Amino acid sequence: MNEEFCSNCRQNLKPKRIDGHYILHEIEHVLHFDRGILYTIRELLIRPGENIRNFISENRSRLVKPVIFIIVTSLIYTLINHFFHIEQSYIKIDGAGDSKLNAINNWVQSHYGYSNIIMGAFIAFWLKIFFRKYDYNFFEILILLCFILGMEMLMFSVFAIVEGFTKYHLMQIAAAIVFVYFSWSVGQFFDKGKVASYFKALVSYVLGMLTFGISIMILGALMNLISH
Repeated sequence: MNEEFCSNCRQNLKPKRIDGHYILHEIEHVLHFDRGILYTIRELLIRPGENIRNFISENRSRLVKPVIFIIVTSLIYTLINHFFHIEQSYIKIDGAGDSKLNAINNWVQSHYGYSNIIMGAFIAFWLKIFFRKYDYNFFEILILLCFILGMEMLMFSVFAIVEGFTKYHLMQIAAAIVFVYFSWSVGQFFDKGKVASYFKALVSYVLGMLTFGISIMILGALMNLISH
């Protein structure tokens, strides 16, 4: 077969060797301002709720895939957190000497991407309750949270870098900004014209984080019972 491309799938019959140019092209593709992660970050900073609603209901090609987005941004935060040894972690459950609970907490600290998705499920549960009159199912709300929690990871990353260089404790400020961003994004997603939307978003966030933490503590207690 002498053709350069397959007649069926149009893919190279013999792909070119991977070299520096290939790597640069892939990085450029990921960071592309028109459809890549930088474009997604910009859109989620300007009109988060509206862009995510558009992604779910109309056009899913403008933003990067939500699960990939939250995993990549969580990885960025994990690397920065480990590099600068930031004490105030994004998610932290105090084990108070409980080895099982500490083991779970260490897993959470080492797998922020998966932990955020799990925590997102708890927040999605409360959002589904508070915004039950809106026609969004649980999984669509989870997609909403993948984008928002991914942006939170980037915000914490920025503050972690500044704290790492300046030694000023800034993570509490970052947490406050994240709470505001979450309420603004979710409120804009459901109904930006109603003040109640922003309040219900904030309450859902707090309840979701609380139930996530309580679930970890219960899981730790069950593991202790089983081990004994």
